[in-house]
Amino acid sequence: MATIEECRSALDKLSDNMAGAEGGVRSAAALDRSLSCRITDLDITFVGRLKDGRIEVLDTVQGPPPEKAQIRLAMSGDDLVSLVDGELHFAKAWGSGRVRLEASLRDLLRLRKLL
Repeated sequence: MATIEECRSALDKLSDNMAGAEGGVRSAAALDRSLSCRITDLDITFVGRLKDGRIEVLDTVQGPPPEKAQIRLAMSGDDLVSLVDGELHFAKAWGSGRVRLEASLRDLLRLRKLL
């Protein structure tokens, strides 16, 4: 089972990957939205923002997020690490229910370029 530190490191790596992206991926990541990433097996949530093509983690809270973010992710810590390392394909994980992504329809259409 992935640790809190490994999950935080995976989010930092994802942020770096997004910041270094070009073209359609870069423009898709250029949203300014509140973001939460719930790690179900650790019962923690990383709370922050997707801003300027980066993920800014502002806090780590126990349990579910205190407020409903505009973009909400939920998955196990191992799945987060596997996604960022390229070992797990997002579309398959999302389709099978291993990863949950909730956002407005407009944001989902824009974020699909990241997938």
